[in-house]
Amino acid sequence: MESVHGPAGDSRHVEAFLEMLAAERGAALKTRQAYASDLADFAAHCAPLPIVQAQGAQVRSYLTSLSRAGLAARTAARRLSCLRQFYRFLMLESVREDDPTERQQAPKITSSLPRPLDESEIRSLLETGTRGHENERRDIVSRAALELLYTTGLRISELLALPATCVHVRGPMLLVRGKGGRERLVPLSQSARDAADQLVHYDRDLGSPWLFPGRNPQKALTRQGFDKILLACALKAGLDPERVSPHVLRHSFASHLLAHGADLRALQMLLGHADIATTQIYTQVMSERLRQAVSAHHPLARTGPGMLLEER
Repeated sequence: MESVHGPAGDSRHVEAFLEMLAAERGAALKTRQAYASDLADFAAHCAPLPIVQAQGAQVRSYLTSLSRAGLAARTAARRLSCLRQFYRFLMLESVREDDPTERQQAPKITSSLPRPLDESEIRSLLETGTRGHENERRDIVSRAALELLYTTGLRISELLALPATCVHVRGPMLLVRGKGGRERLVPLSQSARDAADQLVHYDRDLGSPWLFPGRNPQKALTRQGFDKILLACALKAGLDPERVSPHVLRHSFASHLLAHGADLRALQMLLGHADIATTQIYTQVMSERLRQAVSAHHPLARTGPGMLLEER
């Protein structure tokens, strides 16, 4: 683990912060290493002032220096998120009484999120794309996978890691193990449960521990194997395969929930984001698309106020 160069107090508090991430949030080693590196970089910027004593001026000048150095906005936003979490931890530990990042706005990120499928395309994918494959089992696998991906917003790694026993627990929730081993409960629709149940019943003689077994039933289906299934589903549904991926289905899940009034905090929990700033990217994307829609289709935007006044 990278250390933070600076006063002993800095190192002690950083180590406590990283231990908290591991113990309470289940943060993966790579995540903790990234945070340690971010804090070390900020410590170098603040030197000789200890980062425990840093104020808003140091945070602002640090972000300005990152921008001048040509660092990507997404990386700068991640570093600010790290600092926010660190100072909130110090407040909880009564090390300091304020958060120097509180008034600092995150760098504007140009979204790299894919365009979501609309609801009619999702229906076509589920109803048409999961039928008429090479055999009955492929139809069942396709239906179960797409139902689960779209109705839960799971990452593809989370889907393929689901045990066959996940559907044995009756009730409306599915237990998912996400990044860094963090567990969360997500609602499971009846149609998704029925599709998963059908797959488990069909595969009952394989003796596989996985909901989606690979060619070797003792191993889970690979990402490459799943991509072939999804490609066939997209083609059967008449959709451009370039627009259909596990991440697009996750993005569609989030976008459709927001469009129907879902709360951002609830969406954060459903998606398994450690930081709500990650979830907020979805709202930024939706806001920009709404702005573009108004610009393209609203009569005031197209004709100008003079034309509307004349029509009156």
